[in-house]
Amino acid sequence: MASAKKIIVTGGSRGIGRAIVETLAAEGYDVVFNYLSNQAAADDIVSRITGTGGKAAAIRADLSDFDEAAAFVQKAKEALGGEVDALVNNAGITRDKSLFIMPREEWDAVINTNLNGYFNVTRAIIGYFMKFRKGRIVNITSVSGLTGLAGQTNYCASKAGIIGFTRALAKEVAKLGIPVNCIAPGFIETDMTAKFDEEHLTAIKKQVPMQRLGTAAEVAELVRYLVSDSAPKYITGHTFVIDGGLTA
Repeated sequence: MASAKKIIVTGGSRGIGRAIVETLAAEGYDVVFNYLSNQAAADDIVSRITGTGGKAAAIRADLSDFDEAAAFVQKAKEALGGEVDALVNNAGITRDKSLFIMPREEWDAVINTNLNGYFNVTRAIIGYFMKFRKGRIVNITSVSGLTGLAGQTNYCASKAGIIGFTRALAKEVAKLGIPVNCIAPGFIETDMTAKFDEEHLTAIKKQVPMQRLGTAAEVAELVRYLVSDSAPKYITGHTFVIDGGLTA
């Protein structure tokens, strides 16, 4: 089993985030994650992990708020014994709507959570990583940030912003040996896609060369690799696309 790395994950109570938390914990890592409203789900994850001998903790935090995000990082560090080996930024929301009818508050909600939230959390931990010349950062973005998708101008803007943020930060901290990378999932089986009717799902699968949706576990496996010592630190500023060939 791998050494007990200490990882912070944002948005870990459902979907891809939950798979990331569970995969890292199964690897033997200590994991602290945040949730916003679903305490029952967060408590269930922690219970399942600790029940099998793993170490995990959940902290409620609204990461779109700069001060609350900083407080979350501080609490997470304390829960991890004062050390952090990696940050996985994953927390995100959707508010899909055509631009011409999109209310300002729905644009702001997505940008504040998906993009500003990544800044807020990373800003709170980057000084620690730089001081000790350690740490790995993995940002979950989306193929929507690469190709665009009608009805998702807010979401696509936030995800494209994450890619630019990642590339710039990677260059800022490269000399300190801190890799910063992105993962861009395509259509993944999550709570969101579970709401699609069969006709919609069939249409989506036809767009994907592999003719299926990806799984959250597949995304989590890529995260596991990128935060591990197996991933060369020379890989930085890169966006790893995991989409079944959709954007090939």
